Amino acid sequence: MKHTIAQIVATDMCIGCGLCEALSGGRVKMAMTSAGSLRPSPADGFTAREEALLVEACPGAVAEARVEDGNSTDPVWGAFRSMARAWAGDPDVRYEAATGGVLTALGMHALDTGRVDFVLHVGADPQQPMRSRWVISETPESVRASTGSRYGPTAPLAGMAAALDRGQPFAIIAKPCDLGAVHSLSRSDPRVDELCTLRLALVCGGQSRLSKSQAVLDEFDLDEDDLALFRYRGHGNPGPTAVETLDGRRFSKTYLELWEDEAGWDVETRCKFCPDALGEAADVAAADIWPGGAPTGEDEGFNGIIVRTAAGEELVASAVTAGELVLGGPITTGEFDDFQPHQVRKKEALAARYQGLADSGVAPIETRGLRIEELGRRLDPEHFDHERAGASRRAARLH
Repeated sequence: MKHTIAQIVATDMCIGCGLCEALSGGRVKMAMTSAGSLRPSPADGFTAREEALLVEACPGAVAEARVEDGNSTDPVWGAFRSMARAWAGDPDVRYEAATGGVLTALGMHALDTGRVDFVLHVGADPQQPMRSRWVISETPESVRASTGSRYGPTAPLAGMAAALDRGQPFAIIAKPCDLGAVHSLSRSDPRVDELCTLRLALVCGGQSRLSKSQAVLDEFDLDEDDLALFRYRGHGNPGPTAVETLDGRRFSKTYLELWEDEAGWDVETRCKFCPDALGEAADVAAADIWPGGAPTGEDEGFNGIIVRTAAGEELVASAVTAGELVLGGPITTGEFDDFQPHQVRKKEALAARYQGLADSGVAPIETRGLRIEELGRRLDPEHFDHERAGASRRAARLH
């Protein structure tokens, strides 16, 4: 089965990363669909060369680990140099951030020390606070201004062309699928490895559609035009979802209230087939570390970090020395399994789900170095067949 961008979009395996916009020179734009997803428009608006480059890097077509020699390895968590508890040294950053502020602190430190000239990441759209846009930050203060999770559709790679065209070293903070695309893009564009020198990822539970956020507004009988603020997390760990209106009204939901009903998560289809939600193409990945996989209340904010490369190791050590990052004790892969049990279950189910896609004529994501077949052998035949059949039914509804 052969991928095209139009096919990836039609089968809902697009994640809306924004690379289509970047590699088409902005001719193809990322547009919000009626279902609340970002998609390239038009999906067939590429030259033959653009299409070839995109398909080689698109997260809906390919996913690949970036592995350095000398790392430890784990079937679920991949290659790593160290795993530890960590949090931002600045208590205000730690409080404002989605969890412990690690990614914000590392981005700020990279700029503070001149390792990079800017950071490509995402932040709230000031005109539409419920939505997100890509941001280029040249100062630590600008990085901090966009701290905190941005649930819902984001297209950070729409800014990749602008970032590369600057010809300056930069860091990127993005989802694992976005960084996988960056890694794959490096094969066709040597500027990627030359300039994108630090790659930081969040361990991702899936990207919700904008409809998930709209449901919050519906609950409070608000229109999007009413909004002055829509903060998804932060100001505590995990912190509330906070909504403020232009006329001064305030509303909030706790993290557990927002996510207690998994049927209402409205996660992108591609996320259900994601082979790397753990940032295996990152230098450093940061995760929530709640025992059993869910918070039981608010705390000061603690990340689990997975340091995967020498560049990540050096950045973390420098930030600790500067007091911008604090390290707690080490974390074992078994502890991470307990902190993120849904990630373990999904990894083990993917081989069966990919077979179900193929059964229905949908090309599954090509994986390289992500151990999907190995993990799939952990399932007993009945469970494997159940996952395969479910994926096949889902795929049949999509095309």
